[in-house]
Amino acid sequence: MVRINDHGVNVAVLGATGQVGMVMRRVLAERDFPVRDLRFLASSHSAGTVLPWNGHDVVVEDVATADLDGIDIAIFSAGGGTSKVWAPRFADAGAYVVDNSSQWRMHDDVPLVVSEVNPDDLDVIPRRIVANPNCTTMACMPVLKPLSDAFGLKRLIVSSYQAVSGAGRAGALQLMNEASAALDQGADKLVFDGSAIDFPEPTKVVRTIAFNVVPLIGSIVDDGSQETDEEQKLRNESRKILHLPNLAASCTCVRVGVFTAHGMSVNAEFDRDVTVEQAREVLGKAPGVQFDDIPTPQLAAGRDPSFVGRIRQDQAVDGHRGLALFIANDNLRKGAALNAVELAQIIADKHFARQL
Repeated sequence: MVRINDHGVNVAVLGATGQVGMVMRRVLAERDFPVRDLRFLASSHSAGTVLPWNGHDVVVEDVATADLDGIDIAIFSAGGGTSKVWAPRFADAGAYVVDNSSQWRMHDDVPLVVSEVNPDDLDVIPRRIVANPNCTTMACMPVLKPLSDAFGLKRLIVSSYQAVSGAGRAGALQLMNEASAALDQGADKLVFDGSAIDFPEPTKVVRTIAFNVVPLIGSIVDDGSQETDEEQKLRNESRKILHLPNLAASCTCVRVGVFTAHGMSVNAEFDRDVTVEQAREVLGKAPGVQFDDIPTPQLAAGRDPSFVGRIRQDQAVDGHRGLALFIANDNLRKGAALNAVELAQIIADKHFARQL
């Protein structure tokens, strides 16, 4: 534990040494989060590591032996299994937990929150656990919420184009190794005889990802739908966040050979007529949203907003009740770390105002 200031809240980051944990640490510093005491925790494998933070050196603690008393807010990025065990223990010790895994998202007594969309759901936190949505859901919500409020969202079809960083460091390494191996075999083979490229065996993504797209992310669910759990997350989480329990939604999740930031092709149908001009006017006032004529993952990487563009009338919907658009968002930043820190800030403002 390191004392940062004489006022503020006592903050712990579980999974501080991981890919998202690294971004969480950076975002906490960038946003000048009101930290009093700061603790970094991880598994015994990483315990003892010294991590710099805003001019201080913080020694990583082994969560299995750490004293959890005195923590006000704990931000988790350590996987669902870890969260299932440790989130209730942190909460029982008095902390509010902001969890980045899928473990708690669909529990009725756990708020599922995007900071710009439904912050009032943090007024009451029954189990002292708050859930961060999946990265694809996260990217879409700042765009879809104001459109839903204005025109009544009825039906949603999304095709995602998800970066390999969504599969962790192992996904990024697979792309690097495969791309390097392919390039070493020469341009002629790449351009004119791609089937003859000798790629390494996939190590994380289920098929070769370099110069390829793979239409399977997650595991096929055992309900006969042939959907993956990743695809069902968008439907179920959108319903909960938007407070639209009957929202019709379908998603196809695709891994692409991009390192960071996801893209989403969205077709949205509404209860009321909406023109492109009306949609642009609504989105121009929406927090966390930025227009770009051609929003791409490269544009979004390292930046906060959900970039939206290619807004047009959906020609497959009768009348003017459908829009087609494209969204790009950094899956590690807003899709995970930034929103978690923003939720922690809202909790601090709502529940620890006297300490700030």
